[in-house]
Amino acid sequence: MSCFEGKYRDELIANAAYIATPGKGILAADESTGTIGKRLASINVENIETNRRQLREFLFTAPNAVQYLSGAILFEETLYQKTAAGKPFVDVLNEGGVLPGIKVDKGTVDLAGTKGETTTQGLDGLAQRCQQYYKAGARFAKWRAVLKIGTTEPSPLAIQENANGLARYAIICQENGLVPIVEPEILVDGSHDIETCAAVTERVLAACYKALNDHHVLLEGTLLKPNMVTPGSDSPKVAPEVIAEYTVKALQRTVPPAVPGIMFLSGGQSEEEATLNLNAMNKLQTKKPWTLSFSFGRALQASTLKTWAGKDENIPVAQAAFLSRCKANSEATLGKYAGDSAKGSGVSESLHVKDYKY
Repeated sequence: MSCFEGKYRDELIANAAYIATPGKGILAADESTGTIGKRLASINVENIETNRRQLREFLFTAPNAVQYLSGAILFEETLYQKTAAGKPFVDVLNEGGVLPGIKVDKGTVDLAGTKGETTTQGLDGLAQRCQQYYKAGARFAKWRAVLKIGTTEPSPLAIQENANGLARYAIICQENGLVPIVEPEILVDGSHDIETCAAVTERVLAACYKALNDHHVLLEGTLLKPNMVTPGSDSPKVAPEVIAEYTVKALQRTVPPAVPGIMFLSGGQSEEEATLNLNAMNKLQTKKPWTLSFSFGRALQASTLKTWAGKDENIPVAQAAFLSRCKANSEATLGKYAGDSAKGSGVSESLHVKDYKY
């Protein structure tokens, strides 16, 4: 058996291809209760269910914004929430042409025998949870593995463990009808140069695709959510064109053409930076057998959150800020972003958080 072909085969392939539609991308709204609490605290809003629901509701119902989205990753609480009027979020998203997705990992834990490297937990009971999420309307899933660059990191052990974890998660998802987003994030923390990030990215992605192959994962029914290849957070910045060249080259060397879409994480870049880098990749004249798009959390929501500030009267302006970022990133997936959203409030502020926990 070269790859798994169960009863969901055609559905997985169709859904992965749909999410990877050029001109569309993913809203990552799957922050855990603790993480969304930190975001809300930054605008002096209490971390209670009503406020979390209100934030997600005005994102999902922002006029004209969902035309630029093909998927939205939700936290478990959000998957079962409804609008203030009583309409399930899943229905709101589906009616807008946005496939609901679900974060299924249970966070990272220290990997014994390493210098503070981690592995991701959540495989226990995953099949049963996937069945419940599918029943609730989810059609894709996300699992985040985290690696870091250091003197001896990432270690071969951390690369191997995280690649195998991602592959096991992916095949379990496919057996239960969910398209797995494979996310091996290499943190931007550090003073390394872009060449080092490129070498590590290639090593990590090569290990991931070997593991996915070993586990018979149907690549046509998956998506990849990698970091962009950039210098470390403590190193001088480089131009979007340089990031584009290094990133696409690393992907050409490691990601099979069978994968329909590569949906980048923003990794703490400012909203505008993430958009400009994505745009530069799509303008690059070279072989790109996959859609290059976005799966942004902070880089789609930061200025929106700031504009909202927890006040009902600010919601229309906050929704307009969200629309502006969605449209800018949609244009970037086509290599047509002209920088006309760069003047928005806070769009150029760094969103980097050291050792970021989702």
